[in-house]
Amino acid sequence: MQQYVGPAHGGRPPAPPGHLSPPPGPSAARGPGWAGPPPHGAPPAVPPRPAPGQPAPAPQPAAPRQVPPQHPGGGSQPAPPPRSEGTGQVRLPAGTPVQIPPPPARPTPGTAPQDGPLEATQVPVAVLLIGPAGAGKTTVARYWAERRRVPTAHISLDDVREWVRAGFADPQQGWSDGSEAQYRLARRTCGFAARNFLANGISCILDDAVFPDWPVVGLGGWKRHVGPGLIPVVLLPGLDVVLERNAERSGNRRLSDEEVARIHGRMAGWYSSGLPIIDNTRHGVEATARLLDEAVARSLASPPSW
Repeated sequence: MQQYVGPAHGGRPPAPPGHLSPPPGPSAARGPGWAGPPPHGAPPAVPPRPAPGQPAPAPQPAAPRQVPPQHPGGGSQPAPPPRSEGTGQVRLPAGTPVQIPPPPARPTPGTAPQDGPLEATQVPVAVLLIGPAGAGKTTVARYWAERRRVPTAHISLDDVREWVRAGFADPQQGWSDGSEAQYRLARRTCGFAARNFLANGISCILDDAVFPDWPVVGLGGWKRHVGPGLIPVVLLPGLDVVLERNAERSGNRRLSDEEVARIHGRMAGWYSSGLPIIDNTRHGVEATARLLDEAVARSLASPPSW
């Protein structure tokens, strides 16, 4: 029987087919002078053996431990993230806070603005244009805002209400808790936008069908959300004109003649309110905008009590 003879250095016999050789033990992997695994990708360092008759070299002192830098408030500073090449990420510069200019001083009560209506004073104002459906509120407000010589924004409550697409609570289908909640939300949103415009020196004009005898759709909510400096102006043409303009509308903006007449009758309560009222029955958009300028200028000089 033939006897197996291992390698010259005394290794183990080969493993049978289908079996894995066991890993070398600690004695084989960690010989004299073993200093841990080599760095990744580098060949293992083999310490030189001393010549016969010479003493072994003295062990080298270990490298000092690197301590990460500390934050002023304590704690270790995190390592910078690795740079990513070719990711398409764009590094934006550090942002700076927006500087809001202080609002100009308002004119002294009892003094009229100089050199024409309102624009010469450079005073940002908030105007609420009130009127029934078909009075021309939105058309006049947009025209007035577009042609002023100072920055002016137009905010229509009906437009903001109709931002709600799915689940829109149409008041024409009956005033309900849902339509009232959406109205209040739209009015609060308009007030928030108006305050932001005013804080940045931009005037604004809002339009809404506000009733004098209905607190839910009344002036109190607008005064609360926009501020006490709000200037209300009522646009109230005759019933025949309102019915004619309403007939030209389409979609949910068009009301029945009975509803238009009812709203117009309730708006007549503004005649005893002390607010400025513009009867634009025989005036076009341009002439009505001039009358609006005059009404706002008078309100600034002598604010109405409301």
